[in-house]
Amino acid sequence: MSLTQVILRLARNPGFPAGDDSQGYIINAPLDDAGRLSVAEWQDVRDRCSVIRFKPGEDRDADGKLTHRGSHWFIHYDEEGEGDDEPVYRLGDHLLALGSYITIHESDGRDLTYRVAQHTPVKQGELSCSARSKQES
Repeated sequence: MSLTQVILRLARNPGFPAGDDSQGYIINAPLDDAGRLSVAEWQDVRDRCSVIRFKPGEDRDADGKLTHRGSHWFIHYDEEGEGDDEPVYRLGDHLLALGSYITIHESDGRDLTYRVAQHTPVKQGELSCSARSKQES
């Protein structure tokens, strides 16, 4: 089972007419051959399916897990102060190809659109936290 690291960057949104590459998510998850999230494979590797939210300011960063309940995907954060689970609109239906768009219901109540900016295979034993500094440089 292999995981793919998907980098989402803030796309054009109200208040962000040009988007903002300093805000986004790093998601480690299994993708099927078509490039969609695989629930069956996620069940086998759920402990390795991590999510990092990054935004300007140290207090805005959060880390957690990609979870699946019913027919929906969520970002579940580890700490109470990081907010409620964030639903990702129809994530299971989306092709996570470069340039695709994903809407995330943020913990502050806003729906923001992100674009898939990068995806790479996750090497066995690679930590998603260390990948963040590589992606933002």
